[in-house]
Amino acid sequence: MHGDRWRAAYACDPAASRGRQFPASASPTRSEFQRDRDRIIHSSAFRRLKHKTQVFVFHEGDHFRTRLTHTIEVSQIARAIARALGLDEDLAEALALSHDLGHTPFGHTGEDALDACMAGHGGFDHNAQALRVVTALERRYAEHDGLNLTWETLEGIVKHNGPLVDAAGAPLPRYAAHGVPRAILEFDAAYGLDLASYASGEAQAAAVADDIAYDAHDIDDGLRAGFFALEDLRAVPMLADILAEVDARHPGLETSRRIHEVTRRVITRLVEDVIRESERRIADAAPRSADDVRRAGRALVGFSEGMAAAEAQIKGFLYPNMYRHKRIAAVRADADRVVRDLFARLSAEPDLMPAEWREGLAGAGAGKIARRVADYIAGMTDRYALEEHRRLFPATPALRLS
Repeated sequence: MHGDRWRAAYACDPAASRGRQFPASASPTRSEFQRDRDRIIHSSAFRRLKHKTQVFVFHEGDHFRTRLTHTIEVSQIARAIARALGLDEDLAEALALSHDLGHTPFGHTGEDALDACMAGHGGFDHNAQALRVVTALERRYAEHDGLNLTWETLEGIVKHNGPLVDAAGAPLPRYAAHGVPRAILEFDAAYGLDLASYASGEAQAAAVADDIAYDAHDIDDGLRAGFFALEDLRAVPMLADILAEVDARHPGLETSRRIHEVTRRVITRLVEDVIRESERRIADAAPRSADDVRRAGRALVGFSEGMAAAEAQIKGFLYPNMYRHKRIAAVRADADRVVRDLFARLSAEPDLMPAEWREGLAGAGAGKIARRVADYIAGMTDRYALEEHRRLFPATPALRLS
């Protein structure tokens, strides 16, 4: 168990957790946050991440990231940041491991398609779906649905990117168009998560770890897929500096090792900046408790202003050169079609879903049916979504890069 002498006063203390929805006896060998981490790892939704896409479809190659490998990488980075800042590593790890549980098959393409399908029924949001997974859709325990995670873990799943509403309860800009997802509002009404405050430092560490992992590893995958070359990275000043550093230290290095040297240096620079900047913010705010972190009025864990600009430049490079690359466009269109086809067919004929997903739908309204279908599709792996499409339709796209 994480010893108190390593935990800062502003860290979340598992012994002082706000508890769980349903009473549970304490473990003699594990902290409450260790138990959350273990419950997440043993969940069905976590196992399915193995066959869910990051950017590439599942069968394109064993060297590319899946949601599972990405999640493990985020977890490692989150633990490193948490340890350096005196935060609870187990909570940071639990939040890193759970942050993608609500993602659909086919990456963000699948989420966009499902959100469009659900436009008349509250939309679809992967953070809200992750909350549904851990509070309702996982059915492993005799006493209750969900994983019965601690308040701190549930808070972090919902608020790791910051508050959702202002002090008056109005949605913040990123939710202004469609409102805060209904699943979050309904859960908050029953089990308040304080949507107007920031989350814990541990949740903030997990959120920035996600950004770091995305940047470094999408550079790696993009290079290995041939979407762009190492020399193209010179368009981004920080990456140009790193390339120059690698080439000066290791002239004539073979391409595969050169790629690795670049990506690991990207991670190191980003992580070390977060630690330095977060130490500065924490010293300025002088929080004496985890609630002080929540009430600080800004994130206390994050990039410096200069590194935030550099990180935005990396994303600005990756967006057109990878996520919207012409070789990806056709696959995205096919993935969109698969999700929309499945949603339309299953909404019209819910009896085509497995028995456990049809339960309680007799005589149900369109909204309840749509949400059940969305839950079913969101839980699918890429492979299973394609299998279901083949079962229900005469022709199914191959989803292969051209």
